[in-house]
Amino acid sequence: MEKYTKQQLALRNGQDKEEIWVAFEGKIYDMTKSRLWRDGKHYQHWAGQDLTPEMKDAPHTAFVFDKFEPIAELED
Repeated sequence: MEKYTKQQLALRNGQDKEEIWVAFEGKIYDMTKSRLWRDGKHYQHWAGQDLTPEMKDAPHTAFVFDKFEPIAELED
């Protein structure tokens, strides 16, 4: 599986590049086709970043990521 840095992930925010990617627990997910991630944002969350620390405040559990296949790994 390919690896991307946080800087590379940050470019996939739906603004700088068309891709809408987010990371969670070291995996990167492509949310480009998700209707919940229009224009690179999902409620108060923005694409192109690691959402792991924000999950504790989400109204849903981490199981939401089970619906998506990871496309890459996030480098430390």
